[in-house]
Amino acid sequence: MKVSARRKVGATALELPVFGFGSAHLGELFGPVDEADSRATLDAAWGANVRFFDTAPWYGRGLSEHRLGGFLRTKPRAQFQITTKVGRTLRRPADLKTFNRAPWKGGLNFEVVFDYTYDGIMRSYEQALQRLALDTVDALVIHDLDVGYQGDELANREKQLADSGIRALEELKASGDILAFGMGINTGESLSSTATRVNIDFALVALPYTLLDQASLHTGMAACVKRGVSVIVGAPFASGILVTGSQAGAKYAYGDASPEIQARVRGIEAVCKAHGVALPAAALQFPLAHPAVVSIIPGAARASEVTQNVASLQAPIPAGFWSDLKNQKLIDPDSPVPAGA
Repeated sequence: MKVSARRKVGATALELPVFGFGSAHLGELFGPVDEADSRATLDAAWGANVRFFDTAPWYGRGLSEHRLGGFLRTKPRAQFQITTKVGRTLRRPADLKTFNRAPWKGGLNFEVVFDYTYDGIMRSYEQALQRLALDTVDALVIHDLDVGYQGDELANREKQLADSGIRALEELKASGDILAFGMGINTGESLSSTATRVNIDFALVALPYTLLDQASLHTGMAACVKRGVSVIVGAPFASGILVTGSQAGAKYAYGDASPEIQARVRGIEAVCKAHGVALPAAALQFPLAHPAVVSIIPGAARASEVTQNVASLQAPIPAGFWSDLKNQKLIDPDSPVPAGA
C-alpha cells in the first residue's frame, strides 16, 4: 500500500493519507532527541512522501509542536495535513527550580492545565497555532478525556465539554477553520462510549485496536462503523513491542510488557518466521484492513525508523499468514485482514 493512498474521514470533506507521522517521540517521551535528529527524522518522512502529521500540546509540554511546526512552516501548506489536540493549555510553572517534566524525559518547562470549556478549547487551539507557527490545522482532537488522566475530575470535565467545549469545535468546523474534529481514546472502554458521548467525526485510538488486541472489535470498533465515525490508529506498534519483539525490556501500553503479552508476541513471531513476514510489517498493515480505519500514525525518533516504517507498510504478506494467526487464536477470528500478496 502506498503512503499517499487516501481515505475519507466520516461524513466530512477531510481525506487523510493511510500513513502518517505521530510526533510524540519528538517530545522526548523515552529519551532526549537532539535537534539534528528531530530535523533528520522529519526530512526522512517528507522524503518518503509522508504528508500527514499529528501532534499535541502534551507531547513534550509543547516541544513536539514547536519542532513539527518549525519544519512544516517551510513547506507549501497545501501539500500536507496536520492534526493537533485540545483540552490542555500550557503555562509557566510557579517554581521553575522544582518543576518536574515527568513523564517526559526532556521536553519544555510548561505546566499543563486541563480545560474542556468553550474558552479552554479556543485557547488551546490558539496556543497550538502559535507553537506550530501555522495559521491553520486540518482537524482537532479532544485529548485524554478519560479516567486515567482525569481521575475524580472526569465527570466535571465531561460536563465542561458537553455544556460548552463541544460548541467551540462545532463553530471552528462550521467556519471552515478546521475540517473535522475527533476524540483521543486510550482504552477499549472509552472507545465503546465515545461514539455516543458526543458527535465526533473520528476517534484517534492509542491501544484498543492493534495486532495484539482486538477486544474492541465487536464493541467500540463496531459502534464506529455503525455511526460513521472513522478511526485513526495512533499506536500500531502498541508502544514498541510490535517493533522490538518479545525481548527483555519490551514495552507495551507505555510500560513493561507483562509475561502474558510477551507470550502472545512470541506466538505471533513464530507465525511471522514460518511465513517470512517481519513483525512490524504485520503490525502496520493489520489495522488498515478494518473498515473504520482511515490512517495509522506510527511514531519515530530517527530517520531510519521512518524509512523502515514505510518499507513495512509496503512489504508483501501472504494470505496464509493471517489465516494461521486466526487458526492459532493469536488474533480474533472475525478480524478483517489485508488481502494476501
